Amino acid sequence: MPDREPTITVWNRQRIVPIKLVALQDFAQRALRQCLKSLGRKPGILTDLQELNVILVSDRRMAELHRRFLQQPGPTDVITFQHGEIVVSAETARNQAQGFRTSLGHELRLYIAHGLLHLHGFEDKTPVGAAEMKRIQEKLVASCR
Repeated sequence: MPDREPTITVWNRQRIVPIKLVALQDFAQRALRQCLKSLGRKPGILTDLQELNVILVSDRRMAELHRRFLQQPGPTDVITFQHGEIVVSAETARNQAQGFRTSLGHELRLYIAHGLLHLHGFEDKTPVGAAEMKRIQEKLVASCR
């Protein structure tokens, strides 16, 4: 484990969806701290990273990344890279927020929590893993308000 807590920075690299960046940055810092404190040691790399970046992008950019790295067509909500980048589609978050009748901020917080959990070693490739991640990310978002 590193001598100091890793830093996390939220970057807005899209212009389509207005973002409350300061609030999202505050959440990301609280969520990272909570992950490191309460989730114990898992086989993930979160405890080894010194710097994390959350990058908000458009659906167009997310679709490019989704195709390039996961060989899947179209945009997705969040992609987590093991070197400490969590890429989030702001447009998908906005659309999902409308569909689920929640706020954009809530969706973005869920996606950041989801990325942090992946870096902490959680996987959602099975129904059991996906259910566990969903439960923990909801709890993480609620605890970091």
